[in-house]
Amino acid sequence: MKVNIAYLYLIPPLLFSVSVSFYPLIRTFQLSFTHYDLTLQMEPQFVGLDNYFKLLNDDQFISSLRTTILFTFISVGAESIMGLIIALVLNEYFPGRSLARTILILPWGVPAVVEAQMWKFLFNDRIGGVNDILYKLGLISNYQAWLAEPFTAWMAIITAEVWATSIFIGLILLSELQSIPKHLYDAAKVDGAGRIGRFTYITLPLLKNAFMVALIFRTIQAFNAFDIIYVMTGGGPGGSTKVLSVYAYDTYFNFLNFGYGSAIAVICFLISLILAIIYLRMMKFKLD
Repeated sequence: MKVNIAYLYLIPPLLFSVSVSFYPLIRTFQLSFTHYDLTLQMEPQFVGLDNYFKLLNDDQFISSLRTTILFTFISVGAESIMGLIIALVLNEYFPGRSLARTILILPWGVPAVVEAQMWKFLFNDRIGGVNDILYKLGLISNYQAWLAEPFTAWMAIITAEVWATSIFIGLILLSELQSIPKHLYDAAKVDGAGRIGRFTYITLPLLKNAFMVALIFRTIQAFNAFDIIYVMTGGGPGGSTKVLSVYAYDTYFNFLNFGYGSAIAVICFLISLILAIIYLRMMKFKLD
């Protein structure tokens, strides 16, 4: 039997994917049905759905879920608006446009931990650049501890998230903008449509599918955000910025409760999967 040599090249990436993705996922599902607390015992004990029933009465889990949903909604919404603005600006011709595209893509290429440390330094209550600028502009009378208050801590985290990821949505929308036939805009001009009319009836409808693709990725990523939040606040102050991923991490590595932590991780995975399915069905419906 003759084997296409092209399939042989698929074996290494397939093995890599299985080892770093599928096996940990399957193992996490297995552990979620066990009581596996390293502070009490070394061997997991099968307990069925007990961990999941406990989650229903876990105030910290409910609070973290609510916080995660709120963070996802606000950050993705802000990123979508900023991404659209970036795409519209970069789609226009102006001197230095290529340089601007290069500069704007840099935040997306910065590792999340490095980015989080940078913003944590900027929001530092003693030597941070944010306090220094606002104080010199006369907008604040005293340096503020931005990461020590729940509301300002969230604003700092969302600012960092939007700064880093808006360009991702912007690039997807930009690629779609550049594929829109120019004659559509010319015809609209002839019919007397202004900028707002052309944007409303031509640009936005033709960007829907690209928007949907960007939202699929960003919603899932934002729902599972960890690096920025953990580095900047560690889930504080007072657990106000503790999202599900941070709660799972604390349960795993600070309290060494692998069974319960796995159940939280599985819930994160299932919600992300449901969101992806909803988005994909919406996209299929629009395409049909």
